[in-house]
Amino acid sequence: MTNVAAIDCGTNSIRLLISDLSGERPRDLVRIMEIVRLGEGLDETGRIGEPALERTAAALRDFTALIETHQPKAVRMVATSASRDAENADEFRTMVRGILGVTPEVITGDEEARLSFGGAVADLPSATEPRLVVDIGGGSTEFVLGLDTADAARSVDIGCVRMTERHLRSDPPTVEEIRAAQEDIASHVADGYAAVDPDRSATTLIGLAGSVTTVAALALGLDEYRSDRIHHARVSRADVDAITSELLAETRVLRLRHGVMHPGRADVIAAGALVLRTIMEQGGFDEVVASEHDILDGIAASIA
Repeated sequence: MTNVAAIDCGTNSIRLLISDLSGERPRDLVRIMEIVRLGEGLDETGRIGEPALERTAAALRDFTALIETHQPKAVRMVATSASRDAENADEFRTMVRGILGVTPEVITGDEEARLSFGGAVADLPSATEPRLVVDIGGGSTEFVLGLDTADAARSVDIGCVRMTERHLRSDPPTVEEIRAAQEDIASHVADGYAAVDPDRSATTLIGLAGSVTTVAALALGLDEYRSDRIHHARVSRADVDAITSELLAETRVLRLRHGVMHPGRADVIAAGALVLRTIMEQGGFDEVVASEHDILDGIAASIA
């Protein structure tokens, strides 16, 4: 049996990858995502709410059925920002064990960053110059610098859900809300760069997770979300700037009219795009390479 199952539970979404490792390269058998918003209200209350736990439990029951069908030799579930920060993380872990039969690993931000880097670069050519991988999640953003393995990593507490709930509360956000979000994001991005790449040595920026891939899909002008078109697409800084401004000016209803927009991402995508734009501005990057391979692939590889 060569199948393995990896689960990534973040602040906004929970995802399952069942991968066949028998060939020269891993082959996806199942790759699915559910928006469960585990971190809803967490920044304000410090706790995972009951509705969020119930949404996550429902998704895990669906995942468990798929895992039983494919019979992987091992299952690893990693839980990130929301589970790190919550006062009632034990309640979350107990719920997961009861459904999945596996204890979720609540990993550090640095470990999250290194897993993300491994997944992102696995199907890229070997590097001769440093590349910066940024994983813009719901509650945190990971900065990782390296060639083919991670040399330096830092997780900072900015993400699309956290920034939306903290600052961008109007629909659409007000000028004052946007300004406050920009200042908060800029400060954390500066901390990320200071920790991993103070000299701005990276020549390539690779962006991970739904905020980046959605911005890439919009830049490509897609009518529907297509992973094959988005994976390794290069998006210019000018396009990121224009799309961010457009998303910040739109209401949630207008964002939903974009064919590539997941309904569970429409209310937080503007904050995610703002994080990406700030990272590109501070790093002096003219483009970002969008990757569909990320921490989920890194988790699967770690099992192997």
